[in-house]
Amino acid sequence: MPGRRLWWARCWLGVCLSLLGAGGGSPEPCRGPPCGGGEAAPPPCRGARCGGRAGRPARSFLHTATPLRPPQGKAPPAAPQAAPHPAGRGGAAEACPGGACATNSTRRDCQGLECRLPPRLRPRPRGPGCAAPGEGCPEPALLRAAERAAQFAGDDFAYAGPELGGGALGVQLTCDVKPGENEVPSEDALILQLHLAKGHEKFTEMLKSQQQIIVDLQQKLAEQQHILVSQQREILEQQRKMYEQMDLIKIQYGMLFDTVKQMSFQSLQEDIQNYFESHLQGLQNQVRNHLQKSYSVHKVEVDAKVINVGESLLDCGLCESDEFCNFQKTPSQCEKCTLCPAGFFQMAECSANSDRICQDRDECTESPSICGERIKCLNTPGGFRCLGIAEKDAALGLCGEEYFFNKEMQECQACLKCEDGMVAMPCSTVSDTVCSATSENKLSESWAANIILPSVKSGISQVYSGLNLKIKAKLPCEILSVEDNSLVFRQHGLLWTDLNFAVKHNCRNFLQLSLKLNGSEEGYELSGVRIEQPEGKYFQSTSLSSAAEVEPSQTLSVYLRSPNQFCNQSRDLNIYDLNTPLSLFWLSHDTGAVALSAQMSTAIHYQTNYRPTFKIMSVSDPYMLSLSHDGRAIKFTETGVVKFVFHQALYSMGHTCVREGFSLISYINRNGTNRELMNVFKSGVNYRDTSISASGATKVGAGDLISFEILSPAQCNVRYFGDSSGISMFSLIWIPSAVSSAISATVSVTGLPTGAVRNKLLDFTQVSSSEKQIQLVSSGQLAHKYFIFTEKGIASLAFNLKLIHSCNVLKMTLNQLTMDHMQPTAIAQQVGGQMPEGSIWTSVSLRASFAVHNGTLISVSLDCVRGRINQITHEHGTSISILWISS
Repeated sequence: MPGRRLWWARCWLGVCLSLLGAGGGSPEPCRGPPCGGGEAAPPPCRGARCGGRAGRPARSFLHTATPLRPPQGKAPPAAPQAAPHPAGRGGAAEACPGGACATNSTRRDCQGLECRLPPRLRPRPRGPGCAAPGEGCPEPALLRAAERAAQFAGDDFAYAGPELGGGALGVQLTCDVKPGENEVPSEDALILQLHLAKGHEKFTEMLKSQQQIIVDLQQKLAEQQHILVSQQREILEQQRKMYEQMDLIKIQYGMLFDTVKQMSFQSLQEDIQNYFESHLQGLQNQVRNHLQKSYSVHKVEVDAKVINVGESLLDCGLCESDEFCNFQKTPSQCEKCTLCPAGFFQMAECSANSDRICQDRDECTESPSICGERIKCLNTPGGFRCLGIAEKDAALGLCGEEYFFNKEMQECQACLKCEDGMVAMPCSTVSDTVCSATSENKLSESWAANIILPSVKSGISQVYSGLNLKIKAKLPCEILSVEDNSLVFRQHGLLWTDLNFAVKHNCRNFLQLSLKLNGSEEGYELSGVRIEQPEGKYFQSTSLSSAAEVEPSQTLSVYLRSPNQFCNQSRDLNIYDLNTPLSLFWLSHDTGAVALSAQMSTAIHYQTNYRPTFKIMSVSDPYMLSLSHDGRAIKFTETGVVKFVFHQALYSMGHTCVREGFSLISYINRNGTNRELMNVFKSGVNYRDTSISASGATKVGAGDLISFEILSPAQCNVRYFGDSSGISMFSLIWIPSAVSSAISATVSVTGLPTGAVRNKLLDFTQVSSSEKQIQLVSSGQLAHKYFIFTEKGIASLAFNLKLIHSCNVLKMTLNQLTMDHMQPTAIAQQVGGQMPEGSIWTSVSLRASFAVHNGTLISVSLDCVRGRINQITHEHGTSISILWISS
């Protein structure tokens, strides 16, 4: 159907062009109604479309189209008077009746759609003499066809008004022309097609412009995104630099803090030196006068006492020649005369009723140039100090004859004078004289004692200031004695001390238990542990050990204190009476043993897993023991046996700390490979201070390293402390393999005691190689329960037990069985209280040193009081190590 309409349009276009081009002759006068004024009525309309078009005026085609439908609310315009309709389509037009056709001019105005056509396509005007169609006047039917086409097209086509931009948009073309009737003339279709093409072109141009705008916007958006990404990268880079600066500031702050502390200490030391220098002479005069007065008064009081009481001088009995009767004690008793220490001179002899009086020698006054011409000399008890002299210069012999440089005190001390001239090692520039014992020369010796809490004289006794626990010796010893609740050493040597302690306390924060060595007026703490404040009232146990090099006249005491004043001795403290809680062994320098003491550094941040860094405080032989390159391990130069102890103070936060606890692991690194040596468990705390400790013995080779690591559970924040108070210390004694040996074992998987356990022996499985001096009994009734010694010597044991129990009190006892006594004897004991609330596991440790002979047997037993043992772990957390040293 569309193809057929196009064909009709082309045909009409050709006919119109041919008719318009044939008007070249003389024009004919116009005849008929179109030429006149319209008196004659038009003929009736015929066809299907006459009803819809009769009242519509011919619409002129504008450049811009009008809408297809009128706006809502407006009525369509009234139909004008119908235009005259031609008589026929293809025949001749009506003739002017009676020659009524008016004569037209040669040019006439265009009408309707003709104005839109080019001039060459417009119809030519009729000639002035046109009177009838037959006389040369063109038929008006073609002229009327243009108007009919305009009217016909105006009904079915709509163009947008000027208010919509004048664009040929929204054009709708409908055509129901049937062949043979009401066909639209071809020139109208061409005009419509031209308008449609032009409107399409404008619409396409607008779309292209809009697309270009969208492309520009997208490009700008991409540029903005690129700028935003660049800014984000700059922000991230600035944040990274800020974090680096923060880390650098933290490091600088730590360095500044250390510098401030060092400067404060140095300034304090300088102030003290200036004070002593300014008041030293006056103090010396006062002391000398006081000693002389006290000596004379002492003699007068003694004589008066003898005279008034009426007692004779023999009330003390017959005292030895080197003893005197001390009337100041009740009852009076004989005591050894005091020997003037090195660096002191005798002012009065020892008599039957008075002790010897000694006076410090003032080396700076006796020898003004002892330190040099421009170096100031400061007198000290038993020696002197050259101010401003470096340690290496003093060690080269600056102290002079009969003096040596004491590295710990950083001063020159007088060399010791041995009794009866029994010198084992003469005095050198850096070491004191070693005197040999008058009796048999011993390589080692052990000793044990009980610990007693001092009695409260008044109703209230605070623990805040600290108190010395009473030491009650069980047997006398040649290497030491007990005086004023302290151990006083008589010989040089290396010392290892073990202390088992159990207490029920209600002191706020924690209690601190320490071993304090007094080599001077102040002294220092060898090691210490913190006992946390419990949630309930039950016994808490801990074990404390230390190693040190001791000299004659030095003292060792057990010290207990609280960090605040909310701790009353009579109300808040209850110490469990253990069997022989304090034990020690002493080694002679002849064994070739070496002692080391190191301090752990404080961790600035809270963390979970922790590998401590060491700082060596003292070492008797730096060649044998040294630090690794990173300071996290101790390196051994030669093969031997090591006895070590590790104490670490910490503060933890988090409920997982209580539930899962902490693990302290010790490693032996051999040829670059770490091997786990020991795993010790400690119940955790929440918002509390506590300590974790591990002690053991093992064989080491040349080049081996020993290191430690503390593991804590996730979501548990831990702060690790380290200072000079001894709460975080590492001590060890290295002993040559020729005079020592060690073995390690763990509890056996089979035969673990569970349920209501009463004094049951534990079974063990040896995990280290067998040694000649120590063996685990493998057959008979004592198999796997007893360790046997085959040579005489000293033994040191460390046992750690990890378990779950509901006992009110858990007792762990070390038993000894000898040939003389067929029944086992308890030589050491440790107790554990109830399990901490919320904790899955708990642990108990036992440490002791004792003498052994050929055939001595030892075992460990458990006793659960009012409760049951549920589970004992046989791997991580439970271990036993035994050290043997020849005597």
